[in-house]
Amino acid sequence: MTTAIPTGRVARNYNPLPIIAEHANGVWITDTDGRRHLDMLSAYSAMNFGHGHPALVAAAQDQLQRMTLVSRAFDHNLLELFAERLTELVGAEMMIPMNTGAEAVETAIKVARKWAYEVKGVPRDRAEIIVAAGNFHGRTTTIVGFSDDPGAHDGFGPYAPGFILVPYGDADAIERALSDNTAAVLLEPIQGEAGVIIPPDDYLPRVRALCTERNTLFVADEVQSGLGRTGATLAVDRVGVTPDLVVLGKALGGGIVPVSAVVGSREVLGVLRPGQHGSTFGGNPLACAVGLAVVDLLADGHFQRRAERLGSVLAEHLAPLRGHGVDQVRVVGLWAGVDVDPALATGREICERLAERGVLAKDTHGSTIRLSPPLVIEESELTWAVGELATVLTELRTG
Repeated sequence: MTTAIPTGRVARNYNPLPIIAEHANGVWITDTDGRRHLDMLSAYSAMNFGHGHPALVAAAQDQLQRMTLVSRAFDHNLLELFAERLTELVGAEMMIPMNTGAEAVETAIKVARKWAYEVKGVPRDRAEIIVAAGNFHGRTTTIVGFSDDPGAHDGFGPYAPGFILVPYGDADAIERALSDNTAAVLLEPIQGEAGVIIPPDDYLPRVRALCTERNTLFVADEVQSGLGRTGATLAVDRVGVTPDLVVLGKALGGGIVPVSAVVGSREVLGVLRPGQHGSTFGGNPLACAVGLAVVDLLADGHFQRRAERLGSVLAEHLAPLRGHGVDQVRVVGLWAGVDVDPALATGREICERLAERGVLAKDTHGSTIRLSPPLVIEESELTWAVGELATVLTELRTG
């Protein structure tokens, strides 16, 4: 297969909308032509608190003057404090800091396998991890190896063994797949990249019960769904479930620096010993300073309540679009998946038209549009954005 050689100096692993951002503030991005655009993506939930949130910027600026990196060869004054505050926020006992979400997922995979060998007694190199169809956990070769998305998966093998793929939202399929060699069940409580797919209410509680019954770890990937997005601190909080490990990222860095972490119990994370895992930048002072400021923003529940309230507004205004160019709408907190009638337009075409009208969103899987505005958005801005989507759909339907 012949591929055209790209122009420019940036590899074409993305196909961005024709917008060149120059600066941003709050929920608005201004392009190089001076046009303002309402950010309805939040960098896939990395910008939960909007662009340039003063508390996050102040924390970063202060720490930049003090110290940014010492590596984990030495301790620094913010690491244990960050771990303490973060674990208190999410109800965990211990934390291991990393940088990106994919790194944190890889960390959780390593921890789960090590726990399986040392605690559960799985024979060496026989550990299995159950994952769900439609998953998106990152872009490393291990992770894309168990993706069923051809765009993410195809052409990067050979892949690591040890992953069992089952349908998402089907607890019976997980029960059938569990074996004495199962180290963990790794799931997104809500699948973001797949189009904000919300499982049945009893799904996560059943998975938790099955994992407990079979002495298997339940690992929740909350990189996109965590830290206020769904109207709760964690998406699992909405159904009263406590995983053994939770993977956090994106919003944890406030859109300023990459910050991720795996949080969980001492019993599980305690299997790691010095030299067995690490990261030069993981838990660096700048990351901890910003992460602490993020935890402070979430500590009183204000943003969680705001996401829940405005999510109801979002759902109310999206609902009338069904049957008028939209096949299905899924909303949880300030997060929505909108399935456009593929006979009307692709998701990309919708997003291009929205961008022309000053609204930035992102398509996924053909005709689905994801909406995930910053949690600081005002109700009037939110309803205006949905109104622009309605106008685009009307224009397409009426020609």
